[in-house]
Amino acid sequence: MKEQDTLRKQLLIHMFYNLVAFALIFSVFGMIIAFTFKYITYSSIDQELINTAKIFIEDEKKMKSISDYFLKDKYSNFELFEEEVREIRDYNLSRKVNNPKYTVIIRDNDGHVLNKEDLSLYYEENDMLISFDEANLDRVYDLDLSTEIHYRAINVKLDSQNVKNIRYIQILLNADSEKILVDNFENLIINSVVVGILLSILASYILSRKTLVPISIAFEKQSEFVQNASHELRTPLTIIQAKQELLLTEPNSKIIDKTEDIALTLNETKRLTKLTKDLMLLASSNKVVLDKEIVKVDELIENTVKPYIEIASLSEKEIKFDLKYEKDLEIDVNKIQQLLIILLDNALKYTESGDTIEIASFIKDGKCNIEVRDTGIGISDKGLKEIFNRFYREDAARNRETGGSGLGLSIADTIVKAHNGNIKASHNIPKGTIFTIRLPKI
Repeated sequence: MKEQDTLRKQLLIHMFYNLVAFALIFSVFGMIIAFTFKYITYSSIDQELINTAKIFIEDEKKMKSISDYFLKDKYSNFELFEEEVREIRDYNLSRKVNNPKYTVIIRDNDGHVLNKEDLSLYYEENDMLISFDEANLDRVYDLDLSTEIHYRAINVKLDSQNVKNIRYIQILLNADSEKILVDNFENLIINSVVVGILLSILASYILSRKTLVPISIAFEKQSEFVQNASHELRTPLTIIQAKQELLLTEPNSKIIDKTEDIALTLNETKRLTKLTKDLMLLASSNKVVLDKEIVKVDELIENTVKPYIEIASLSEKEIKFDLKYEKDLEIDVNKIQQLLIILLDNALKYTESGDTIEIASFIKDGKCNIEVRDTGIGISDKGLKEIFNRFYREDAARNRETGGSGLGLSIADTIVKAHNGNIKASHNIPKGTIFTIRLPKI
């Protein structure tokens, strides 16, 4: 129950972090797209405003020629202004002929509008709504005259000696259609981000569940490991305790009379010691340190297996060699010897009189292959999938009789993986089992 609560808590934490990450990604991505779209949409208008502003600052002659062209006859009845006012006033008119969206406002030193006659009725009645900041110069900015009218504007300060009463030029370019386009796109982005965040809740849940699957499996394996280890440790401890208590009930007995009990206690102690060492090795399986050296694989196999040939013959079993690798390999000699002894010991336990155990080596797919083949009782199909799991035993009763704890093949798997190799078990036709080790070459 406690584990379930922990997993549920971790699920919520993972969901929260995933949701925050998704929300940030969607928001930042949406802001970048919206900003880029706005910049692209307004870029042509802004550039045109900047170019127009340069005319007032840099090219008074051009402005004068435009003024002369539009003043020939059509506007001769206009109220006379000072020459510089007429030039800018008529430039304003010329811009409107070319682009009706343009409006040029002439302001004096105090920022008051000088060319109201050229502006529409709307501007005349709403002069105070046309904001102007003398500190805001030479840059394009937004200017909203109402909720429906939107301009991009730029302010220019005139410092020419030819200009007397005019100090500021405010250039406006109507951008209603662009504003509508940008606003609609921003609304689309906002809605998309909101939908994306809502969908990310579901995505966060699914991803969190998938992320917690290995943790859940690890919890289960840990629980199973602790239960199995406790069971394996309890059995020898119970036997040792029982025998020691039995000895205490007969304090006057001689050692020779209790030899069997003492021997059993010692055997269980040895078994307990071996089991403890195996558990410590498995607990540190992720920190296996290899002391590699280059050796001849066939010689290593032969020297490791030779001592067991006589032991096998005493049980009327035969050990054969089929060593064809004939190359050097960089390995941890002690670890590989331990691996071979585990597999050989396994084969001796589960073969009967008259059976054969064959140790082979060969090259396949550029890798060193070592096989331990026996003609023993074999392993079931289910066992082939579970055989390398900790404490798994095909026949628990038989394993206990032979002193097995179900950890040997787990240790073998750990050793092989530490060498970046793999190990598998398969059926040996017509009977028996084959353990195949594949190690990468130098």
